[in-house]
Amino acid sequence: MLDSDSLDSLSSELRERIAEDRKILDELCSEVRPLRSQTRRIQPRATTAISLVGTDGGNNRVEFDPFMAQLVRVVDSSQNEHCLEVVTPTTDIAALNAKHLNPDGTGRTPLGQMMAFLGVKALWQLAPTIQKPPIQSKSSWVQVYRELTEWAVLFKLVREKDFGTDTIIVCDGFLRSKVFSKGLFTRLHEGLAEGIEQQFRRSRRKIFIVGVAKHSKVLQRYRLAMAIEGIMRNNYPCYVEVPAELEQKAYEWSEYARGADTEAGGESWKLFVAGAMFFVKFGGRPHDPIWPIDIFLPQSDQAASILGYLLADALDGFPIPFYPQCLQRAHENAALVDFDMDILQNQIIDAIRGTLGKNAGVLDELSLVDADPSGRRYA
Repeated sequence: MLDSDSLDSLSSELRERIAEDRKILDELCSEVRPLRSQTRRIQPRATTAISLVGTDGGNNRVEFDPFMAQLVRVVDSSQNEHCLEVVTPTTDIAALNAKHLNPDGTGRTPLGQMMAFLGVKALWQLAPTIQKPPIQSKSSWVQVYRELTEWAVLFKLVREKDFGTDTIIVCDGFLRSKVFSKGLFTRLHEGLAEGIEQQFRRSRRKIFIVGVAKHSKVLQRYRLAMAIEGIMRNNYPCYVEVPAELEQKAYEWSEYARGADTEAGGESWKLFVAGAMFFVKFGGRPHDPIWPIDIFLPQSDQAASILGYLLADALDGFPIPFYPQCLQRAHENAALVDFDMDILQNQIIDAIRGTLGKNAGVLDELSLVDADPSGRRYA
């Protein structure tokens, strides 16, 4: 605990450092000042909104040393389950690959169909994090595999699903990725654009894609400056497109930002970015939350219509106010908690019991032992 003398000294140091760095805040204010005149009002429009969410790796992982089983599950806001798998960090990658592709190279699952479209025949060709057998991939490959599956389900929906009305598909997180091998993500969002065009030609349905994030380094960097400049403090729902140069200044990895050309005369940022970033406020009060939202690049010129469609769903947001309700429902459907997690835990133990044979009784012994006796100090 800090004593009074240390606290006084610390406060003095902080005031001096902040005063010296005030010029940084002034620079940020000058960078965002043009956004005030570029902010636009959101006009409500009516359409259907659905959301896709994959299970969270941290919340849907069951650890029982030496095993660590993780669920790969993708559901939507209508409680449709599009994928359900169990993998571990030591899963046989070759066997997993065979599960997704038919012998003739056609896709058997959404992930396999995406692989076939991209012209790859193996998971290790799809993402560099996944190593070709017999090399053992690092445990992080499971998270990459989960992200690939989410993209594959989105790809299948856009290209194959029959939509009854114009629909906005809301993804959890930005429309950006660095898990694909070079060039494949660009080909993927070209395939999404083709699917959207095909939907309109086939059934006259308009399909829109957006990605909604809870946090953004860009918004975090400029939040105070925006408040000082009075940007998006309007008494109505509004939005503003984030200039590419502001993205580049905020991201440590510039290729994750729109407009960052790391190759002379090229657009290498499109290897990782499929969305244009907007700051969006769905509430009608000055201090309502602002969300960073990616709009699919080929549709970014339709931002006024797309955000108008999303407005009605966000106004009904609960328990998070002014946050798309379809995305909140999808999160509820994807999360395995309480009774569902107890069932999953029991299934894992039963599976382990079946492999132990005569030693199965050890599991019952362990169930009676406190796994974390140090926790008693908090009781």
